[in-house]
Amino acid sequence: MWKWEANMAEKQISPGLKMALELGPVLLFFLAYLRMRDETYAFGGVEYSGFIVATIVFIPILLAAMGLLWKLTGKLSRMQVLTAVMVIVFGGLTAYFNDERFFKMKTTIVYGLFAGILGIGLLMKRSWLEYVMDEMMPLKTEGWMILTKRLTAMFAFLAVANEVIWRTMSTDAWVKIETFGFPAALFVFFMAQAGLLQRYGEEEGS
Repeated sequence: MWKWEANMAEKQISPGLKMALELGPVLLFFLAYLRMRDETYAFGGVEYSGFIVATIVFIPILLAAMGLLWKLTGKLSRMQVLTAVMVIVFGGLTAYFNDERFFKMKTTIVYGLFAGILGIGLLMKRSWLEYVMDEMMPLKTEGWMILTKRLTAMFAFLAVANEVIWRTMSTDAWVKIETFGFPAALFVFFMAQAGLLQRYGEEEGS
């Protein structure tokens, strides 16, 4: 969604390959978790749950996929970069303290940060969403403000939802919702904005 400029011009790759590199690591984490969830692994005299081992395995897979995507396209989205930083930090804390709660909190912090950043822009009567997405989706200023308010509320909702889910539901339920539920919710959200995009979309050359 947000573009992070690299030193090279953006290159086009097939949509299927791009989707595989973006979603593949998450799906591999999910499959690794399903395979490891009932196991306990000992390293250096310390026992780790299957969830924590799957988390540790997920980190290099995600970084490798992002590195390949950057090499092939010349760009990474800011959301991908922030997510990778959060995965490294909170995945590392999860392993260091042998506590899966750190990795679960990562999702809350990511969504909360996006809500906070967009919210600060709104308080300044600016749409920072327009700043990063204007070339992809030209809208009138009023449309950007409405979309930004809606997306800020959506990110805040997802942050709260994640807190409720990981604190009150099983790890199995959280992994499934993290892998499929939250992405599906965002997809439905953007599909639901079709009317706004049509109403406030700018004609080319206007």
